[in-house]
Amino acid sequence: MFDKELMQLIGTNKKYVAYTVLLMVLGMLANIGIAASVCWAVYFLIEGYEPLGYLYPAAACVAAIAVRYAASRCTGSLKDMLGRKVKKDLRERTYNKILRLGVRSADGMSMAGLTQVSMEGIEQLDLYYSTYLPQFFFSMIAPVLLFCICVGIDWRTSLVLLACVPLIPVSIVAVSKYAKKVFAKYWGKYTSMGDAFLDSVQGLKELKIFKADAARHVKMNQSAEEFRKITMKVLVMQLASTTIMDLVAFGGAGAGVALSVVGLMNGWLAPAAALFLILVAVEFFLPLRSLGSAFHVAMNGASAGKKIISLLKAEEPVWGNEEVRGTELRLENVTFSYDGRRDVLKNVNMTFPEKGMSAIVGESGCGKSTVVNLLIGARRPKEGRVTVGGQNIESVSRRSYYSQLAVVSYNTYIFNDTVRANFELAKESVTDAEIWNALGRVDLSSFVQENGGLDKVIAEDANNLSGGQKQRLALAVNLVADKKVYVFDEATSNIDIESEAIIMKNVREMSREKSVVVISHRLANVVPADNIYYMEEGEVKESGTHAQLMSARGGYAKLYTAQKALEEGYKDAALSAVREEARA
Repeated sequence: MFDKELMQLIGTNKKYVAYTVLLMVLGMLANIGIAASVCWAVYFLIEGYEPLGYLYPAAACVAAIAVRYAASRCTGSLKDMLGRKVKKDLRERTYNKILRLGVRSADGMSMAGLTQVSMEGIEQLDLYYSTYLPQFFFSMIAPVLLFCICVGIDWRTSLVLLACVPLIPVSIVAVSKYAKKVFAKYWGKYTSMGDAFLDSVQGLKELKIFKADAARHVKMNQSAEEFRKITMKVLVMQLASTTIMDLVAFGGAGAGVALSVVGLMNGWLAPAAALFLILVAVEFFLPLRSLGSAFHVAMNGASAGKKIISLLKAEEPVWGNEEVRGTELRLENVTFSYDGRRDVLKNVNMTFPEKGMSAIVGESGCGKSTVVNLLIGARRPKEGRVTVGGQNIESVSRRSYYSQLAVVSYNTYIFNDTVRANFELAKESVTDAEIWNALGRVDLSSFVQENGGLDKVIAEDANNLSGGQKQRLALAVNLVADKKVYVFDEATSNIDIESEAIIMKNVREMSREKSVVVISHRLANVVPADNIYYMEEGEVKESGTHAQLMSARGGYAKLYTAQKALEEGYKDAALSAVREEARA
């Protein structure tokens, strides 16, 4: 019912929880004051006091009502303030965490799941902190305080009332284990349904082409039905726990009332004292009853909170404060593991000089992408070190490092904005002349001129561009950035031959003045490289120029020869098809 990690999550906002609890205690004391004023008036009535004497209990009652009203208003305002501050702080922390993760994404969390947790999940935590948490602490304090007040009037009734109070948390604990599992499944089903919906919308074109939309519709219905069932389980659990708590609360209050009546009949309680105990008996149980009602809110918020905590605890790349003094990149005896057990890279040594073209090649799964993640600062090695200009990458500042580095990959993101705005992201002060020059270098200037100029709006996910045009535009944007180190991570993957030739031409030109690192499955693209690293199973097996590696007749030569033979086979097949068509 109480989670220390979730409590620590709100930081300095804990004080607002304490203030809210104090106001709730004050409101309860005001309620007791009202009941005491009524009993005081009854006592005066029994004793036959003059009418003027009733002014004292009346004044006390009015004062207690005023305090109760003020406490209720202030409690509501404070809860609202607490909720708003918690939401604001958590959203800022979540957003800043994502920024600190930088080029590394949140592991194990999809974009839809991340959005749901950071938006609706935080909304659920708002209720946890503003409603459940103050009620939890108040429920622990209220029965003890009431017992201390009532025990002086009649210890028997007070003891019975206090003894019945723990039955409510016992009933809550009885369902808590089941509730945690249910709410964990609830959030799991909720996020997976959101993932599936987003996936279906993004792939709607493919679903229509393959005539798989009906099957996908059935699958989405099944997902929705599973979510409906888990939601109904949550509601059934809530209703069952509420019924149990009502039985305990009203049964306990009824026992206290009955004992007070017995005390009045047997003479050990005065009428006014018996009336007071009857009036406050329910106060013993109301706080815990309210806590039970808020229990489902707590479980839902706690499930969302665990996901937020896992995000906030995600390992961040370590950065320092030094300025980068050189741009030669090195991997020195680097070993890396994603899961802490199996090494993806094993004692890797690579050097990428300040000028020239270096390449990393090998079959899928050999570790190329992991090397890229280390070079761009998304990961840190388990052993060894990554250096830039002789400095450990962990000692330089993120800003300084990225001011030297650009990355062009197969999935470089082009924003849903104008062509000019995309260039301004890379260089805020970029001129139109610089943009047109960069577009000319990638053979896109005519296309842009004919389609709205620099004010042409790029559609979401660059859907109004071909794959080759998107990659060339990404390269042009990075050319304007004018960095000293360029990493091309499968930048020519799945594009047309013309676009591939244009990109590789720019890569070769850039390598004369800058450090260029090329990762490619197609070995024909890396033939001009000054140095090629051939990897197998996380190790550098060979390195050298294309000629040196071919003469060595090792793994690189075999892979290159196999690829060339395959490409020649495709060319021969294509030529044969053209000749057959011409004869026909």
